[in-house]
Amino acid sequence: MTTPPPAQSDAVRGLLAALAVVVFWSGFNIVSRFGATASFTPFDIAALRFGVSGAIALPLYLRFVPRRDWPRHMVLAAVAGLGYGILVYSGFAFAPSAHAGVFVNGGIPFWTIVIMAVMSGFRIARPTVVALLLSTAGLLLIGFESLIAPTHGREWIGDLLFLAAALCWAVFGLLMRRWQVKPQFGMLGIATFSALAYLPVYLLWLPGNLAAQGWGAIALQGVYQGVIAALVAGGFYSYAVQKVGASEASMMLALVPAVTAVGAFLILGEALGLITIVGIVVVSIGALLGALPPAALARMRGFGMR
Repeated sequence: MTTPPPAQSDAVRGLLAALAVVVFWSGFNIVSRFGATASFTPFDIAALRFGVSGAIALPLYLRFVPRRDWPRHMVLAAVAGLGYGILVYSGFAFAPSAHAGVFVNGGIPFWTIVIMAVMSGFRIARPTVVALLLSTAGLLLIGFESLIAPTHGREWIGDLLFLAAALCWAVFGLLMRRWQVKPQFGMLGIATFSALAYLPVYLLWLPGNLAAQGWGAIALQGVYQGVIAALVAGGFYSYAVQKVGASEASMMLALVPAVTAVGAFLILGEALGLITIVGIVVVSIGALLGALPPAALARMRGFGMR
């Protein structure tokens, strides 16, 4: 399964959009983990995500999106809205954010490339394979201390949930590119149908603890989950996928744990160990190799052979 290389201007815009997603998701892991440890249930956080984004999206969706597109948006909502959201928030209830950085942000390019390999008869370019291996090695180094630390016996459940969430997001990215759904309409559809499907079930049957939370904590989760994560980051990722390709855009997400670690060092004064620094360098090389268009890689190889 091959696609023509993107124009240079499209590639630049796509990579800039992917870098914006890296910044948004670096905060997402921290905010989500904070919510999961602050007596929010995973269902509470999902309700805030879908409730806020759905309230914003519904009137716009009904006005601007033709009904013929609704079935595809329902499918996208099932994987990138309900599937991804519920799985990843449930994972934060069992495992720390460092694990999400490894298994979600490392899982998305892994599943994307696996699915593309199956669909193309296992014809995957060698630089893509090398990039995936480098990024995976870097992510494991960044999360090394957390992954080998003594566990409470149930963190593996969170890790499996993170991997399942990554699979949902990988499917979403591939479908967005295959169907050529406009990013803004895709995000409106995901938010609308996720809210319509989830909120009645949450209100009637799922355990919640929103009434015990302060307004500050609710506002933080509502704004970050419902606006930044659900609408803004999702839209930027969809745009990047269509401009540079699903595997290239997904590889950029491997930078999220590295950016998070550097941000924690600069802002919070958290120490960076040698293993983490090596991991940041390795994952950055892998993400760069995987995200660059084939033409750019060819020029780099040609320059190196001079």
